[in-house]
Amino acid sequence: MSDCYVNLTEDPIDYGPLLPKIADPDVGAHAWFYGVTRRITGDRVTSLLSYEAHQPMALAELNRLASEAIERFRLSKIVIIHRLGEVPVGEASVVLGCSSAHRKQAFAALPWLMDQIKTDVPIWKRETFTDGTTLWVHPTDSAAEEHEVRDDS
Repeated sequence: MSDCYVNLTEDPIDYGPLLPKIADPDVGAHAWFYGVTRRITGDRVTSLLSYEAHQPMALAELNRLASEAIERFRLSKIVIIHRLGEVPVGEASVVLGCSSAHRKQAFAALPWLMDQIKTDVPIWKRETFTDGTTLWVHPTDSAAEEHEVRDDS
């Protein structure tokens, strides 16, 4: 659908070409969210995140969420891009953008979308720490519930 741009990529996400994808002369609000790999998680130092996906299912679910967000928040256009593979500290893992007639709809859509992506889309995240340990992170896990997995490879 022309009002939704959804993509999975293994390349760094270039923000510039995404800006026109939510342009609409009839709206007054553009909102963006860039989820980037942070260096510190709790008391641990992260070296990178890795993402894996069941790509056909992930794309189908991202498109479904984009359509639902347009309806739910009366958006004009939407962009959802999620990176796969290794994402170093400071680089974007996910970029969401939307446009709407007014700011409240655009601002409300972004956290809703991010929450839905984390719980509904078959994309899995593994965090690698500078001490060599890895941790598969489930979005509903709290810090106390996460289970550490050592990667001996």
